[in-house]
Amino acid sequence: MSQPAASLQGPLTNRRRFFADTSIGLGAIALTHLLSRQGLLGASVSGQEPIRPLIPPGQPYAPRPAHFAPRAKNVLLIFCSGGCSQLDTFDYKPELIRRHGQPLPGTEKIITFQGEQGALNRSPWAFRPRGQCGKMISDLVPHLGALADDLCFIHSMKGKTNTHGPGENYMSTGYTLDGFPSLGAWATYALGSADQSLPAYVAIPDPRGKPQNSVNNWAPGFLPAAFQGTEFNATTPIRNLARPPAFTAEHDQATRSFLRRLNERHAEQFPGDSQLAARIASYELAARMQLTIPELADLSSEPAHILRLYGADEGGSKTNELRAAYARNCILARRLVEQGVRFVQLFNGAYQTGGEGVSNWDGHKDLLNQYSLHGPVLDRPTAGLLIDLKQRGLLDDTLVVWCTEFGRMPTFQKGSQGRDHNPNGFTCWLAGAGVKKGFSHGSTDEFGYQSVEQIVTVHDLHATILHLLGLDHERLTYYHNGIERRLTDVEGDVVKNILS
Repeated sequence: MSQPAASLQGPLTNRRRFFADTSIGLGAIALTHLLSRQGLLGASVSGQEPIRPLIPPGQPYAPRPAHFAPRAKNVLLIFCSGGCSQLDTFDYKPELIRRHGQPLPGTEKIITFQGEQGALNRSPWAFRPRGQCGKMISDLVPHLGALADDLCFIHSMKGKTNTHGPGENYMSTGYTLDGFPSLGAWATYALGSADQSLPAYVAIPDPRGKPQNSVNNWAPGFLPAAFQGTEFNATTPIRNLARPPAFTAEHDQATRSFLRRLNERHAEQFPGDSQLAARIASYELAARMQLTIPELADLSSEPAHILRLYGADEGGSKTNELRAAYARNCILARRLVEQGVRFVQLFNGAYQTGGEGVSNWDGHKDLLNQYSLHGPVLDRPTAGLLIDLKQRGLLDDTLVVWCTEFGRMPTFQKGSQGRDHNPNGFTCWLAGAGVKKGFSHGSTDEFGYQSVEQIVTVHDLHATILHLLGLDHERLTYYHNGIERRLTDVEGDVVKNILS
C-alpha cells in the first residue's frame, strides 16, 4: 500500500500556518477598505453604482420610482408550458416544406433529448399571410394570426437547456437552477405596486394545474418573501381568505382594530423591529384582499359580448370547456392589469397529467392530435385578451410577453409523429407599450433549427422587459452572500431593434 504524501501527514494547521493565513486575511481587509474609500467597490458591470430600492419594512408594496421614464407600467407574461413548437405556430420555413421527408443536412445522426431523430417534417397546419404586414402564421392559431399587425416577434431566441424544469427556471428567473428570484419578483422589488389592496405580483396557473417547476416560476428566491407571486386563478380562489362562517363582519372588523392597536403599541416600544413591520404589512394586505379579491374574481358581472370575445361562454366538449376555463383566467388577468397589479404571469399548460402531451405543449409522439387540442385552447382566449386590452386603452401602458421554455425540432423523432426539445432556436412575441407593431426580429436557419441572425438570449429578453419598465438591468441589484445579484447575472443587452 502506498504511503500518504508527507504534506498530508502533519496537522491541518499549526502556529506558523495560522499566522501566515491571518496575515493574508488582514491584508484582504485592508485592501477592501482602501478600494471602498476610493469608490472602486460595488460597481456594476457598467461601471456605475448599483441601485437597490429603499423599501420601508411596513410598506413593501409602496410604489417606487423607476430609474428613468418607463414605457410600460405593467407586465402581463403569458407562459406556454411544455415547449411550444415555433414551427407549427409563428416561424414559417418554406425550405422545411420543400425538404419534407429528407434528413436534416449535417445532422443525420443527431441525438436530442429523447433520442435519435428521423426526417424533416413540415407542419400539419398551413401558414398564411396575416394582416397588412403579411406575416406568415399557422392555421393552428388563426385568431392570434389576425392580430399580426399588433405583434412584435423575436424569432431568434436561444436557451441553455433542453429539460423542462431547468428551462422553465431559465425563462422565469434567468438561471437553470432553483433558488433564484423570478422576473416578476425583481419587477415588484424595484417598483412596488400602484394598488395597495391587491398583491403586486399575481401568478395564474392553468386550469389543469401548475407548471412543472411549480412555484419556482413565481418565487422570490433570495429577495424578501413579500415579492413572491400570489397564486390563484378564476377556478381556484386564494386559500384561507374567506372569513369563517361563525364570525360576523362586525366581529372581524373589531378583531382587526384591536390587533392594530396592539401592533401600534409594540411598534412604538420597538421602532427598529423591521420584521414585525413587514409581518404587519403582510397581514394588512391580506385583510384588504378579503374585500377586493372576491369581487375581482367574480366574473358574473362581465357582459355577454366579452365572454364571447374570449370564448368563456362555451361548453359541450372537452376542448370547449378547457378553452372556457383558460378564457376565464384571461379575463381575470385583464381585470388585474386594469386594477394596476404590476406583474401578472398567466400560464397556458400544466405539468403532465394523464400522459405526455395531454396537459401542455410537449408534443413528442402525436403532434397533430396533441396540438389540435392545445392550439384552440390558447388561440381564441389569448387573442380576446389582446383585443380587450387594446379597446380599453390598457395596451398603452401594459407590455404583453408571450414565451415558452424552448422550441421544437424541425424533424420528427425516429419512430414517432412528434418533435423533440430544441433550445437552439425558438420564438417569443411581445405586444403593447414600447414595442414595434407588425415587426419581426432575428431568424432561425432555413429549417428553423438554430437561431442564426440577431440572436436573443433569455437575459437579453429580461433586460428588455426591465428597460421598458424604466429599469437599468445592470444596476438593479440585491446584495446576497457577498454578491451583487442581478436578474441578468453578468449578461444581457436590451434588444433595441424591437423598441418603438
